[in-house]
Amino acid sequence: MMRRADTDLTLPSIIAVLGGAPAGLDLVLTIIFHADIDRIGHKAVVPLQTGDVPWVLGRRSPEFMGTRGHAPAALDDAHISRRALQFSYQGKRLTIRRFDSASRCRVGITELHSSVELRRDTLLEGVPLMLGHSIVLMLRLTKRSITKNQTSHYSDPLRGNSVCMDDIREQVARTAKSDLDVLIRGETGTGKELVATAIHQASGRAGGPMVCVNMAAIPNELAASALFGSTRGAFTGADKATPGYFEQAQGGSLFLDEIGDVALDVQPLLLRVLEQREIQAVGGPIRRVDVRVISATDAALEGEGCHFKAALRHRLGACEIVLPPLHEHPEDIGELLLHFLQRSAAEAERTELLPHAQSLARDIAAWAILFFRFVSYRWPGNVRELVNFAQQIVVASETTPILNENLQSTLLKKNAKAYSVGGLPPRRKIQDIDDATFDQAMVSNGSEALRVALQLGVSRGAVYRRIKMSPRYRLATDISLDELQRVMTQRGGDSAAVARQLQVSVNSLRCHLRNLRLVYH
Repeated sequence: MMRRADTDLTLPSIIAVLGGAPAGLDLVLTIIFHADIDRIGHKAVVPLQTGDVPWVLGRRSPEFMGTRGHAPAALDDAHISRRALQFSYQGKRLTIRRFDSASRCRVGITELHSSVELRRDTLLEGVPLMLGHSIVLMLRLTKRSITKNQTSHYSDPLRGNSVCMDDIREQVARTAKSDLDVLIRGETGTGKELVATAIHQASGRAGGPMVCVNMAAIPNELAASALFGSTRGAFTGADKATPGYFEQAQGGSLFLDEIGDVALDVQPLLLRVLEQREIQAVGGPIRRVDVRVISATDAALEGEGCHFKAALRHRLGACEIVLPPLHEHPEDIGELLLHFLQRSAAEAERTELLPHAQSLARDIAAWAILFFRFVSYRWPGNVRELVNFAQQIVVASETTPILNENLQSTLLKKNAKAYSVGGLPPRRKIQDIDDATFDQAMVSNGSEALRVALQLGVSRGAVYRRIKMSPRYRLATDISLDELQRVMTQRGGDSAAVARQLQVSVNSLRCHLRNLRLVYH
Protein backbone atom coordinates (compact mmCIF):
# COMPACT_ATOMS: atom_id res chain seq x y z
CA MET A 1 0.00 0.00 0.00
CA MET A 2 1.21 3.54 -0.78
CA ARG A 3 1.86 6.26 1.79
CA ARG A 4 2.55 9.94 1.44
CA ALA A 5 6.23 10.68 0.95
CA ASP A 6 6.32 13.37 3.65
CA THR A 7 5.27 10.92 6.36
CA ASP A 8 7.40 7.94 5.45
CA LEU A 9 10.27 8.99 7.72
CA THR A 10 8.09 9.66 10.75
CA LEU A 11 5.93 6.55 10.93
CA PRO A 12 6.55 4.26 13.89
CA SER A 13 6.13 0.51 13.61
CA ILE A 14 2.69 -0.88 14.36
CA ILE A 15 4.26 -2.51 17.42
CA ALA A 16 4.95 0.91 18.92
CA VAL A 17 1.52 2.14 17.94
CA LEU A 18 -0.53 -0.61 19.52
CA GLY A 19 1.63 -1.73 22.39
CA GLY A 20 3.02 -5.09 21.37
CA ALA A 21 0.92 -5.97 18.33
CA PRO A 22 2.62 -8.62 16.15
CA ALA A 23 4.77 -7.37 13.31
CA GLY A 24 3.28 -7.42 9.85
CA LEU A 25 -0.05 -5.81 10.79
CA ASP A 26 -1.63 -2.65 9.39
CA LEU A 27 -4.48 -0.54 10.69
CA VAL A 28 -6.70 -0.22 7.62
CA LEU A 29 -9.78 1.82 6.70
CA THR A 30 -11.96 0.15 4.05
CA ILE A 31 -14.86 1.89 2.28
CA ILE A 32 -18.00 -0.13 2.98
CA PHE A 33 -20.37 2.36 1.36
CA HIS A 34 -19.87 5.48 -0.75
CA ALA A 35 -22.27 7.40 -2.97
CA ASP A 36 -19.93 6.47 -5.82
CA ILE A 37 -20.42 2.72 -5.52
CA ASP A 38 -17.27 2.05 -7.58
CA ARG A 39 -15.33 3.24 -4.51
CA ILE A 40 -16.66 0.44 -2.29
CA GLY A 41 -13.79 -1.81 -1.19
CA HIS A 42 -11.04 0.82 -1.55
CA LYS A 43 -8.57 1.04 1.34
CA ALA A 44 -6.26 3.41 3.21
CA VAL A 45 -3.67 2.57 5.85
CA VAL A 46 -3.81 4.65 9.04
CA PRO A 47 -0.17 5.78 9.52
CA LEU A 48 -0.26 6.72 13.21
CA GLN A 49 2.47 9.25 13.90
CA THR A 50 4.64 10.15 16.85
CA GLY A 51 4.97 13.66 18.21
CA ASP A 52 2.31 16.35 18.05
CA VAL A 53 1.03 15.69 14.52
CA PRO A 54 -1.99 13.34 14.72
CA TRP A 55 -3.46 11.76 11.62
CA VAL A 56 -6.67 13.29 10.25
CA LEU A 57 -9.55 11.68 8.37
CA GLY A 58 -11.78 13.99 6.39
CA ARG A 59 -13.15 15.02 3.01
CA ARG A 60 -9.78 15.67 1.36
CA SER A 61 -7.53 13.14 3.10
CA PRO A 62 -6.36 10.44 3.10
CA GLU A 63 -6.36 8.96 -0.39
CA PHE A 64 -7.97 5.54 -0.58
CA MET A 65 -6.24 3.04 -2.83
CA GLY A 66 -8.41 1.52 -5.51
CA THR A 67 -8.20 -1.75 -7.40
CA ARG A 68 -8.56 -2.78 -11.03
CA GLY A 69 -7.05 0.45 -12.35
CA HIS A 70 -8.78 2.95 -10.05
CA ALA A 71 -6.52 5.87 -9.12
CA PRO A 72 -6.07 6.79 -5.42
CA ALA A 73 -8.68 9.32 -4.29
CA ALA A 74 -9.96 10.99 -1.13
CA LEU A 75 -13.53 10.49 0.11
CA ASP A 76 -14.47 13.82 -1.51
CA ASP A 77 -17.99 13.89 -0.08
CA ALA A 78 -19.55 17.32 0.39
CA HIS A 79 -21.35 16.19 3.56
CA ILE A 80 -18.09 15.22 5.31
CA SER A 81 -15.99 17.86 7.10
CA ARG A 82 -12.53 18.55 5.79
CA ARG A 83 -11.30 17.67 9.28
CA ALA A 84 -13.71 15.10 10.66
CA LEU A 85 -11.73 12.75 12.91
CA GLN A 86 -8.30 12.77 14.52
CA PHE A 87 -6.46 9.48 15.19
CA SER A 88 -3.75 9.23 17.83
CA TYR A 89 -2.55 6.69 20.37
CA GLN A 90 -1.96 6.71 24.08
CA GLY A 91 -0.27 3.68 25.59
CA LYS A 92 -1.97 0.58 24.19
CA ARG A 93 -5.15 2.30 22.99
CA LEU A 94 -6.11 4.11 19.82
CA THR A 95 -7.98 7.36 20.44
CA ILE A 96 -10.41 8.76 17.87
CA ARG A 97 -11.47 12.37 18.48
CA ARG A 98 -14.19 14.22 16.62
CA PHE A 99 -13.28 17.81 15.81
CA ASP A 100 -15.57 20.51 17.18
CA SER A 101 -18.41 21.29 14.75
CA ALA A 102 -17.33 18.41 12.50
CA SER A 103 -19.83 16.25 10.62
CA ARG A 104 -21.71 13.57 12.52
CA CYS A 105 -19.85 10.32 13.27
CA ARG A 106 -20.80 6.94 14.68
CA VAL A 107 -18.13 4.58 15.97
CA GLY A 108 -19.57 1.11 16.34
CA ILE A 109 -22.79 1.48 18.30
CA THR A 110 -21.67 4.81 19.79
CA GLU A 111 -22.60 8.28 18.55
CA LEU A 112 -19.28 10.11 18.81
CA HIS A 113 -19.54 13.54 20.44
CA SER A 114 -15.97 14.01 21.68
CA SER A 115 -13.57 11.04 21.70
CA VAL A 116 -13.42 7.28 22.15
CA GLU A 117 -10.61 4.85 22.98
CA LEU A 118 -10.30 1.54 21.15
CA ARG A 119 -8.37 -1.43 22.47
CA ARG A 120 -6.27 -3.70 20.29
CA ASP A 121 -8.70 -6.65 20.60
CA THR A 122 -11.53 -4.41 19.40
CA LEU A 123 -9.47 -3.27 16.43
CA LEU A 124 -8.64 -6.86 15.52
CA GLU A 125 -12.36 -7.61 15.34
CA GLY A 126 -13.07 -4.44 13.36
CA VAL A 127 -15.02 -1.27 14.11
CA PRO A 128 -17.55 0.23 11.66
CA LEU A 129 -17.57 4.03 11.27
CA MET A 130 -20.29 6.18 9.74
CA LEU A 131 -19.36 9.70 8.64
CA GLY A 132 -22.19 12.14 8.03
CA HIS A 133 -25.07 10.35 6.35
CA SER A 134 -23.34 8.88 3.33
CA ILE A 135 -19.96 7.27 4.13
CA VAL A 136 -19.46 3.93 5.90
CA LEU A 137 -15.96 2.66 6.72
CA MET A 138 -14.48 -0.36 8.47
CA LEU A 139 -11.47 0.29 10.73
CA ARG A 140 -9.57 -2.91 11.36
CA LEU A 141 -6.15 -4.13 12.44
CA THR A 142 -5.31 -6.78 9.88
CA LYS A 143 -2.42 -8.72 8.41
CA ARG A 144 -0.36 -6.76 5.92
CA SER A 145 -0.98 -7.89 2.36
CA ILE A 146 1.96 -9.35 0.45
CA THR A 147 -0.17 -10.53 -2.47
CA LYS A 148 -0.44 -8.30 -5.51
CA ASN A 149 -3.90 -7.92 -6.96
CA GLN A 150 -3.43 -9.27 -10.46
CA THR A 151 -6.01 -10.13 -13.05
CA SER A 152 -6.24 -13.89 -13.39
CA HIS A 153 -6.38 -15.71 -16.70
CA TYR A 154 -9.84 -16.98 -15.75
CA SER A 155 -13.03 -15.25 -14.68
CA ASP A 156 -12.61 -14.87 -10.91
CA PRO A 157 -15.87 -15.87 -9.16
CA LEU A 158 -14.55 -14.75 -5.76
CA ARG A 159 -15.53 -11.36 -4.36
CA GLY A 160 -13.80 -9.21 -1.76
CA ASN A 161 -10.63 -7.13 -1.55
CA SER A 162 -9.42 -8.02 1.95
CA VAL A 163 -6.08 -9.60 2.79
CA CYS A 164 -8.09 -12.72 3.64
CA MET A 165 -9.59 -12.93 0.14
CA ASP A 166 -6.22 -12.17 -1.46
CA ASP A 167 -4.80 -15.11 0.49
CA ILE A 168 -7.63 -17.41 -0.64
CA ARG A 169 -7.08 -16.39 -4.27
CA GLU A 170 -3.38 -17.14 -3.88
CA GLN A 171 -4.20 -20.59 -2.46
CA VAL A 172 -6.65 -21.22 -5.31
CA ALA A 173 -4.02 -20.26 -7.88
CA ARG A 174 -1.36 -22.52 -6.32
CA THR A 175 -3.79 -25.42 -5.92
CA ALA A 176 -5.04 -25.09 -9.49
CA LYS A 177 -1.51 -25.51 -10.85
CA SER A 178 -1.34 -29.00 -9.35
CA ASP A 179 -3.66 -31.90 -10.08
CA LEU A 180 -3.87 -33.08 -6.48
CA ASP A 181 -7.19 -33.71 -4.74
CA VAL A 182 -8.41 -30.78 -2.64
CA LEU A 183 -10.30 -30.57 0.65
CA ILE A 184 -12.09 -27.27 1.39
CA ARG A 185 -13.13 -26.69 4.99
CA GLY A 186 -15.16 -23.94 6.60
CA GLU A 187 -18.44 -23.08 8.26
CA THR A 188 -21.66 -23.50 6.34
CA GLY A 189 -22.29 -20.64 3.94
CA THR A 190 -18.67 -19.53 3.56
CA GLY A 191 -18.55 -20.26 -0.18
CA LYS A 192 -16.89 -23.66 -0.41
CA GLU A 193 -18.55 -24.56 -3.71
CA LEU A 194 -17.53 -21.18 -5.14
CA VAL A 195 -13.90 -21.86 -4.23
CA ALA A 196 -14.15 -25.32 -5.78
CA THR A 197 -15.46 -23.72 -8.97
CA ALA A 198 -12.57 -21.22 -8.94
CA ILE A 199 -10.04 -24.06 -8.62
CA HIS A 200 -11.62 -25.95 -11.51
CA GLN A 201 -11.79 -22.87 -13.75
CA ALA A 202 -8.14 -22.00 -13.08
CA SER A 203 -6.86 -25.54 -13.60
CA GLY A 204 -5.85 -27.49 -16.67
CA ARG A 205 -9.20 -29.29 -16.41
CA ALA A 206 -11.25 -26.14 -17.06
CA GLY A 207 -12.26 -27.50 -20.47
CA GLY A 208 -13.72 -30.64 -18.86
CA PRO A 209 -16.91 -31.05 -16.84
CA MET A 210 -17.36 -30.11 -13.21
CA VAL A 211 -19.87 -32.42 -11.53
CA CYS A 212 -21.25 -31.40 -8.12
CA VAL A 213 -22.59 -34.01 -5.70
CA ASN A 214 -24.20 -33.62 -2.25
CA MET A 215 -22.82 -36.66 -0.44
CA ALA A 216 -25.23 -36.28 2.48
CA ALA A 217 -28.15 -36.85 0.10
CA ILE A 218 -26.96 -40.24 -1.23
CA PRO A 219 -28.55 -43.21 0.61
CA ASN A 220 -26.10 -45.93 1.69
CA GLU A 221 -27.72 -48.60 -0.46
CA LEU A 222 -27.48 -46.47 -3.61
CA ALA A 223 -23.99 -45.06 -3.04
CA ALA A 224 -22.10 -47.57 -5.23
CA SER A 225 -24.37 -47.15 -8.27
CA ALA A 226 -24.63 -43.35 -7.81
CA LEU A 227 -20.86 -42.87 -7.59
CA PHE A 228 -19.63 -45.56 -9.98
CA GLY A 229 -22.62 -46.32 -12.21
CA SER A 230 -24.42 -49.55 -13.08
CA THR A 231 -24.74 -51.82 -16.10
CA ARG A 232 -27.91 -52.96 -17.76
CA GLY A 233 -29.52 -55.77 -15.79
CA ALA A 234 -27.27 -55.24 -12.76
CA PHE A 235 -30.35 -55.13 -10.52
CA THR A 236 -34.13 -55.17 -10.83
CA GLY A 237 -35.28 -52.21 -12.88
CA ALA A 238 -31.86 -51.50 -14.44
CA ASP A 239 -33.06 -51.53 -18.06
CA LYS A 240 -30.08 -49.54 -19.28
CA ALA A 241 -26.52 -48.74 -18.29
CA THR A 242 -26.22 -45.60 -16.09
CA PRO A 243 -22.96 -43.67 -15.67
CA GLY A 244 -21.97 -42.74 -12.11
CA TYR A 245 -20.69 -39.36 -10.95
CA PHE A 246 -17.05 -40.35 -11.42
CA GLU A 247 -17.67 -41.32 -15.03
CA GLN A 248 -19.68 -38.14 -15.67
CA ALA A 249 -16.70 -36.09 -14.42
CA GLN A 250 -14.20 -37.91 -16.67
CA GLY A 251 -11.44 -35.48 -17.72
CA GLY A 252 -12.71 -32.81 -15.31
CA SER A 253 -13.42 -32.28 -11.62
CA LEU A 254 -15.81 -34.02 -9.23
CA PHE A 255 -17.00 -31.84 -6.32
CA LEU A 256 -18.09 -33.90 -3.31
CA ASP A 257 -19.95 -31.51 -1.02
CA GLU A 258 -20.78 -32.40 2.61
CA ILE A 259 -18.07 -35.08 2.54
CA GLY A 260 -18.00 -35.07 6.34
CA ASP A 261 -21.51 -36.55 6.38
CA VAL A 262 -20.72 -39.49 4.11
CA ALA A 263 -21.84 -42.82 5.57
CA LEU A 264 -19.24 -45.02 7.25
CA ASP A 265 -19.98 -47.89 4.83
CA VAL A 266 -19.32 -45.66 1.81
CA GLN A 267 -15.92 -44.40 2.98
CA PRO A 268 -13.92 -47.51 1.93
CA LEU A 269 -15.42 -47.25 -1.58
CA LEU A 270 -14.20 -43.67 -1.90
CA LEU A 271 -10.79 -44.46 -0.48
CA ARG A 272 -10.18 -47.18 -3.06
CA VAL A 273 -11.08 -45.03 -6.06
CA LEU A 274 -8.96 -42.15 -4.75
CA GLU A 275 -5.93 -44.38 -4.27
CA GLN A 276 -6.26 -46.49 -7.43
CA ARG A 277 -8.17 -44.12 -9.74
CA GLU A 278 -10.26 -47.14 -10.70
CA ILE A 279 -14.02 -47.61 -10.49
CA GLN A 280 -16.25 -50.62 -10.86
CA ALA A 281 -19.81 -50.02 -12.01
CA VAL A 282 -22.38 -52.30 -10.35
CA GLY A 283 -22.38 -55.42 -12.50
CA GLY A 284 -19.48 -54.18 -14.63
CA PRO A 285 -15.69 -54.51 -14.94
CA ILE A 286 -13.04 -52.40 -13.27
CA ARG A 287 -11.81 -49.46 -15.33
CA ARG A 288 -9.64 -46.40 -14.83
CA VAL A 289 -10.93 -42.84 -14.52
CA ASP A 290 -9.21 -39.48 -14.96
CA VAL A 291 -10.89 -37.24 -12.39
CA ARG A 292 -9.73 -34.64 -9.89
CA VAL A 293 -11.71 -34.80 -6.65
CA ILE A 294 -12.51 -31.58 -4.78
CA SER A 295 -14.40 -32.13 -1.54
CA ALA A 296 -15.84 -29.82 1.09
CA THR A 297 -17.25 -30.00 4.60
CA ASP A 298 -18.13 -27.93 7.64
CA ALA A 299 -17.95 -30.99 9.88
CA ALA A 300 -15.07 -32.07 12.11
CA LEU A 301 -13.12 -34.89 10.43
CA GLU A 302 -11.00 -35.77 13.41
CA GLY A 303 -11.22 -35.82 17.18
CA GLU A 304 -13.26 -37.57 19.84
CA GLY A 305 -16.55 -38.97 18.61
CA CYS A 306 -15.67 -38.55 14.94
CA HIS A 307 -16.15 -41.62 12.74
CA PHE A 308 -14.47 -40.31 9.61
CA LYS A 309 -11.64 -42.61 8.54
CA ALA A 310 -8.23 -40.99 8.91
CA ALA A 311 -6.91 -42.60 5.72
CA LEU A 312 -9.73 -41.10 3.66
CA ARG A 313 -9.37 -37.72 5.36
CA HIS A 314 -5.66 -37.54 4.46
CA ARG A 315 -6.25 -38.76 0.92
CA LEU A 316 -8.94 -36.16 0.30
CA GLY A 317 -6.78 -33.39 1.71
CA ALA A 318 -3.64 -33.68 -0.38
CA CYS A 319 -4.25 -29.93 -0.68
CA GLU A 320 -6.37 -28.19 1.95
CA ILE A 321 -7.98 -24.76 2.01
CA VAL A 322 -9.71 -23.41 5.13
CA LEU A 323 -12.29 -20.66 4.58
CA PRO A 324 -12.80 -18.20 7.44
CA PRO A 325 -16.28 -17.12 8.58
CA LEU A 326 -17.49 -13.78 7.23
CA HIS A 327 -17.13 -12.02 10.58
CA GLU A 328 -13.37 -12.60 10.35
CA HIS A 329 -13.11 -10.44 7.21
CA PRO A 330 -15.89 -7.84 7.70
CA GLU A 331 -14.11 -5.36 5.41
CA ASP A 332 -15.46 -7.44 2.47
CA ILE A 333 -19.12 -7.02 3.47
CA GLY A 334 -19.61 -3.79 1.49
CA GLU A 335 -18.31 -5.24 -1.76
CA LEU A 336 -20.16 -8.53 -1.26
CA LEU A 337 -23.45 -6.85 -0.38
CA LEU A 338 -23.25 -4.57 -3.42
CA HIS A 339 -22.55 -7.54 -5.70
CA PHE A 340 -25.51 -9.57 -4.40
CA LEU A 341 -27.84 -6.58 -4.51
CA GLN A 342 -26.84 -5.94 -8.12
CA ARG A 343 -27.32 -9.60 -9.02
CA SER A 344 -30.73 -9.83 -7.32
CA ALA A 345 -31.89 -6.53 -8.82
CA ALA A 346 -30.83 -7.66 -12.30
CA GLU A 347 -32.71 -10.95 -11.93
CA ALA A 348 -35.82 -9.06 -10.80
CA GLU A 349 -35.33 -6.38 -13.50
CA ARG A 350 -35.14 -3.77 -10.70
CA THR A 351 -31.72 -2.19 -11.30
CA GLU A 352 -33.19 1.32 -10.90
CA LEU A 353 -33.56 0.56 -7.19
CA LEU A 354 -29.80 0.63 -6.53
CA PRO A 355 -27.86 3.80 -5.62
CA HIS A 356 -26.22 5.76 -8.42
CA ALA A 357 -24.64 9.15 -9.11
CA GLN A 358 -28.03 10.84 -9.61
CA SER A 359 -29.67 9.39 -6.47
CA LEU A 360 -31.27 11.85 -4.06
CA ALA A 361 -29.36 12.60 -0.86
CA ARG A 362 -32.08 10.97 1.27
CA ASP A 363 -31.82 7.77 -0.81
CA ILE A 364 -28.03 7.72 -0.45
CA ALA A 365 -28.46 8.15 3.32
CA ALA A 366 -30.90 5.22 3.43
CA TRP A 367 -28.43 2.97 1.60
CA ALA A 368 -25.57 4.11 3.87
CA ILE A 369 -27.59 3.20 6.97
CA LEU A 370 -28.38 -0.20 5.46
CA PHE A 371 -24.71 -0.95 4.73
CA PHE A 372 -23.76 0.27 8.23
CA ARG A 373 -26.26 -2.07 9.85
CA PHE A 374 -25.07 -4.97 7.73
CA VAL A 375 -21.38 -4.40 8.51
CA SER A 376 -22.30 -4.27 12.22
CA TYR A 377 -23.97 -7.71 12.06
CA ARG A 378 -22.04 -10.90 12.90
CA TRP A 379 -23.38 -13.08 10.03
CA PRO A 380 -23.73 -16.52 11.66
CA GLY A 381 -24.91 -17.83 8.29
CA ASN A 382 -21.92 -16.26 6.53
CA VAL A 383 -22.09 -15.32 2.83
CA ARG A 384 -25.13 -17.51 2.18
CA GLU A 385 -27.08 -15.48 4.76
CA LEU A 386 -25.86 -12.25 3.14
CA VAL A 387 -27.15 -13.45 -0.25
CA ASN A 388 -30.54 -14.23 1.30
CA PHE A 389 -30.78 -10.83 2.98
CA ALA A 390 -29.88 -9.02 -0.27
CA GLN A 391 -32.64 -10.91 -2.08
CA GLN A 392 -35.18 -9.99 0.61
CA ILE A 393 -34.25 -6.30 0.36
CA VAL A 394 -34.77 -6.25 -3.41
CA VAL A 395 -38.15 -7.96 -3.06
CA ALA A 396 -39.37 -5.67 -0.23
CA SER A 397 -38.10 -2.33 -1.58
CA GLU A 398 -39.80 0.09 -3.95
CA THR A 399 -37.72 3.27 -4.43
CA THR A 400 -35.55 3.13 -1.29
CA PRO A 401 -34.12 0.13 0.58
CA ILE A 402 -36.55 -1.45 3.04
CA LEU A 403 -35.86 -4.06 5.69
CA ASN A 404 -38.84 -6.36 6.13
CA GLU A 405 -39.98 -7.38 9.61
CA ASN A 406 -37.86 -10.54 9.59
CA LEU A 407 -34.65 -8.66 8.73
CA GLN A 408 -35.42 -5.89 11.22
CA SER A 409 -35.86 -8.43 14.00
CA THR A 410 -32.72 -10.40 13.09
CA LEU A 411 -30.47 -7.36 12.84
CA LEU A 412 -31.78 -5.84 16.07
CA LYS A 413 -31.20 -9.05 18.00
CA LYS A 414 -27.71 -9.71 16.71
CA ASN A 415 -26.45 -6.13 16.46
CA ALA A 416 -26.81 -5.72 20.21
CA LYS A 417 -23.96 -8.23 20.44
CA ALA A 418 -21.32 -6.70 18.60
CA TYR A 419 -18.69 -5.24 20.84
CA SER A 420 -18.14 -2.39 23.18
CA VAL A 421 -15.79 0.11 21.59
CA GLY A 422 -14.34 0.70 25.03
CA GLY A 423 -13.26 -2.94 25.29
CA LEU A 424 -14.56 -6.01 27.08
CA PRO A 425 -17.00 -5.65 30.00
CA PRO A 426 -15.64 -6.00 33.56
CA ARG A 427 -15.67 -9.48 35.10
CA ARG A 428 -18.85 -10.25 37.03
CA LYS A 429 -20.45 -13.07 38.98
CA ILE A 430 -23.23 -14.91 37.17
CA GLN A 431 -25.53 -14.59 40.19
CA ASP A 432 -25.29 -10.79 39.93
CA ILE A 433 -26.82 -10.81 36.43
CA ASP A 434 -30.62 -10.50 36.40
CA ASP A 435 -32.85 -12.62 34.18
CA ALA A 436 -33.66 -9.80 31.74
CA THR A 437 -29.96 -9.09 31.08
CA PHE A 438 -29.19 -12.79 30.68
CA ASP A 439 -32.16 -13.23 28.31
CA GLN A 440 -31.00 -10.32 26.15
CA ALA A 441 -27.48 -11.76 25.93
CA MET A 442 -28.81 -15.20 24.96
CA VAL A 443 -31.07 -13.78 22.24
CA SER A 444 -28.52 -11.36 20.77
CA ASN A 445 -25.80 -14.04 20.65
CA GLY A 446 -27.87 -16.93 19.33
CA SER A 447 -27.45 -18.89 22.61
CA GLU A 448 -23.72 -19.33 21.86
CA ALA A 449 -22.24 -19.75 25.35
CA LEU A 450 -18.84 -18.23 24.55
CA ARG A 451 -20.29 -15.06 23.02
CA VAL A 452 -22.79 -14.72 25.88
CA ALA A 453 -19.94 -15.08 28.37
CA LEU A 454 -17.87 -12.40 26.61
CA GLN A 455 -20.78 -9.96 26.54
CA LEU A 456 -21.67 -10.49 30.20
CA GLY A 457 -18.11 -10.67 31.52
CA VAL A 458 -18.48 -14.16 33.02
CA SER A 459 -16.95 -17.58 32.31
CA ARG A 460 -18.40 -19.95 29.71
CA GLY A 461 -18.88 -22.56 32.45
CA ALA A 462 -21.02 -20.08 34.40
CA VAL A 463 -23.24 -19.61 31.35
CA TYR A 464 -23.70 -23.38 30.99
CA ARG A 465 -24.63 -23.65 34.68
CA ARG A 466 -27.17 -20.83 34.31
CA ILE A 467 -28.70 -22.58 31.28
CA LYS A 468 -29.01 -25.89 33.16
CA MET A 469 -30.64 -24.18 36.15
CA SER A 470 -33.07 -22.12 34.05
CA PRO A 471 -36.54 -23.43 33.15
CA ARG A 472 -36.42 -21.27 29.98
CA TYR A 473 -33.26 -22.67 28.41
CA ARG A 474 -31.68 -26.02 27.60
CA LEU A 475 -28.69 -27.49 25.81
CA ALA A 476 -28.92 -29.05 22.37
CA THR A 477 -28.19 -32.48 23.87
CA ASP A 478 -31.28 -32.15 26.10
CA ILE A 479 -33.65 -32.14 23.12
CA SER A 480 -35.38 -35.44 22.41
CA LEU A 481 -34.99 -37.20 19.08
CA ASP A 482 -38.75 -36.97 18.40
CA GLU A 483 -38.77 -33.20 18.92
CA LEU A 484 -35.66 -32.77 16.77
CA GLN A 485 -37.12 -34.76 13.89
CA ARG A 486 -40.42 -32.88 14.09
CA VAL A 487 -38.80 -29.41 14.01
CA MET A 488 -36.28 -30.51 11.36
CA THR A 489 -39.21 -31.53 9.15
CA GLN A 490 -41.00 -28.23 9.78
CA ARG A 491 -37.86 -26.23 8.89
CA GLY A 492 -36.82 -28.30 5.89
CA GLY A 493 -33.55 -29.42 7.51
CA ASP A 494 -32.34 -25.81 7.99
CA SER A 495 -30.23 -26.18 11.14
CA ALA A 496 -30.01 -22.42 11.75
CA ALA A 497 -33.81 -22.09 11.68
CA VAL A 498 -34.17 -25.16 13.91
CA ALA A 499 -31.71 -23.70 16.43
CA ARG A 500 -33.62 -20.41 16.53
CA GLN A 501 -36.94 -22.17 17.13
CA LEU A 502 -35.50 -24.42 19.84
CA GLN A 503 -33.47 -21.53 21.35
CA VAL A 504 -30.17 -23.42 21.38
CA SER A 505 -26.70 -22.83 19.94
CA VAL A 506 -26.58 -23.61 16.22
CA ASN A 507 -23.03 -25.00 16.53
CA SER A 508 -24.01 -27.29 19.40
CA LEU A 509 -27.13 -28.36 17.52
CA ARG A 510 -25.15 -29.29 14.40
CA CYS A 511 -22.73 -31.35 16.48
CA HIS A 512 -25.70 -33.11 18.10
CA LEU A 513 -27.30 -33.77 14.70
CA ARG A 514 -24.08 -35.25 13.33
CA ASN A 515 -23.85 -37.57 16.32
CA LEU A 516 -27.46 -38.64 15.68
CA ARG A 517 -26.68 -38.96 11.93
CA LEU A 518 -29.48 -36.58 10.96
CA VAL A 519 -29.07 -34.65 7.67
CA TYR A 520 -29.14 -30.86 7.86
CA HIS A 521 -27.96 -27.88 5.86
